[in-house]
Amino acid sequence: MIRFQDFSFQYKNVTEPTLKNITLDIHPGEKILIAGPSGSGKSTLAHCINGLIPFTYEGKFTGTFTIDGKSTTEQSIHEISKTVGTILQDQDGQFIGLSVGEDVAFGFENDGVPQAAMIEAVRRALDTVDMLDWIEQSPHDLSGGQKQRVSLAGILSTQANVLLFDEPLANLDPASGRKAMQLIEEIHRQTNKTIIIIEHRIEDVLEQPIDKIVVMDGGEIRAAGKPNDLLATDALRSHGLREPLYIEALKYAGCKLDPSAALTPLPKLDLAPHRAALLEWYGEPIRPNRTASTDPATGQADAKPALLSLTDVRASYDGTHEIIQGVSFDMQEGEVVALLGNNGAGKSTLSHLVTGIMRPTAGEIKFAGESMNDWSVRRRGERIGYVMQNPNQMITQHMIKDEIGIGLKVRGVAQDRIDAKVEELLKICGLYRYRNWPISALSYGQKKRVTIASILAMEPKLIILDEPTAGQDFKHYTEFMDFIASLSANGLSFLFITHDMHLALEYTERAIVLSGGQVIADDRVADVLTDRGVIERANLKEMSLSRLAEAAGLPSSSRFVEHFIMHEKKVKQHE
Repeated sequence: MIRFQDFSFQYKNVTEPTLKNITLDIHPGEKILIAGPSGSGKSTLAHCINGLIPFTYEGKFTGTFTIDGKSTTEQSIHEISKTVGTILQDQDGQFIGLSVGEDVAFGFENDGVPQAAMIEAVRRALDTVDMLDWIEQSPHDLSGGQKQRVSLAGILSTQANVLLFDEPLANLDPASGRKAMQLIEEIHRQTNKTIIIIEHRIEDVLEQPIDKIVVMDGGEIRAAGKPNDLLATDALRSHGLREPLYIEALKYAGCKLDPSAALTPLPKLDLAPHRAALLEWYGEPIRPNRTASTDPATGQADAKPALLSLTDVRASYDGTHEIIQGVSFDMQEGEVVALLGNNGAGKSTLSHLVTGIMRPTAGEIKFAGESMNDWSVRRRGERIGYVMQNPNQMITQHMIKDEIGIGLKVRGVAQDRIDAKVEELLKICGLYRYRNWPISALSYGQKKRVTIASILAMEPKLIILDEPTAGQDFKHYTEFMDFIASLSANGLSFLFITHDMHLALEYTERAIVLSGGQVIADDRVADVLTDRGVIERANLKEMSLSRLAEAAGLPSSSRFVEHFIMHEKKVKQHE
């Protein structure tokens, strides 16, 4: 269906090829995962497959590339779109219609399909993705998971034989991500379409069958093969990718993985040969790297005056239905807290209340002991930084350097100090090589790093990060989060609104869980993420580490999870 033979591509006005000597065959009906760190070339490969190269992004290429036996240079982008349908990472950028039904109908309208047949086909496509009840809704009012389904319905309406998913899980909570992968697998089984998935969340993708993983790095294909073959080696981790956590735990325990056995998904893995090694590793004492603010007896933060305090906070958009229902919690100076919960639980609304974008209908919010209820947004912004989930909603400048320095410029900071600060943050956030680029040339994940850098430039006391690692590869994720940890050690507080359970485990001291606008848990992260009652209510996902511990018959799944995190930190220190 898709064939690259010794294919290289170099963007116009770029000195080096972005893709180098790509040879890859994708057969009809195959379901493959393309993974790689940022800058590896996977997005450029996707642009070749869906026709954006050469029709939108100009450049020169060598070698050959064909779709269904035809060279892309022999087809228009309209013709290519009949074969390849793309579901974008930024779902809001994909919607055309004012309602869900209109959006799905867009392709039919372009093809001149009679209205009666169009309505029937739209309803059939929406029924396939279980979104028929939302046919009259605006797509922009839907949750992340619902938007994903509408996008898929729109692509199904084109009858394209190839479906290309660009990071379909980036903005979804764990349970919604699992449902999205199940839906993609159902479509694959029903239609036998060729499925190509570009994604960082490898463990989530591998919960459903995958025929082949393609690992890219430096513009080249560095590894390609069946999931079992790659998981049994270090092919993923050696190229900056995160392996499934249970696979990492087995390797840390010294278990030898047999590629001829089923290694994924976890329920298919035969743990009998590995149980003794797991028990021995689990019993090894590891002294935690305790921070100065942690009580050695409880593992909790020492009692200090609260930096941020919410008391019985309530909020409503329409004055009738409460989105936030009596939320109370405290955060201390230098504390790092994860705010967890399903899409629509009220996490982003809570951040809007703290930053002043929205006002509470009842309750009180204090900062350093002073009520903020009457504070302006500007005054709050001097103390609290807020990085939105969607970077496109924050960016106002054309060039990267200007965006990072805009806040300092507004404050009247001297230009030489702005330049020095911007250069420092460019390096910290892994953006220095792009310092003279326009923001429009960046990927979604790179734009996210720009917005984070622009907030760090303002030196607030508390930073709220809404999905900080969405769209980030493991290498940049680790570098950035280690930097955040160093800032925390110096007294800066962080509230992470995240669906990333591993981030919560490794980098936060406690987790606050929202469901239905209420706090349903506020405890140590390992205890929260191994509590099935909380997991179910908050639409979270039980970690593969705790499932591995239970399947292996270990005494405590929460202690096993903590043991893994402490061991991993030791490994990183040695690396």
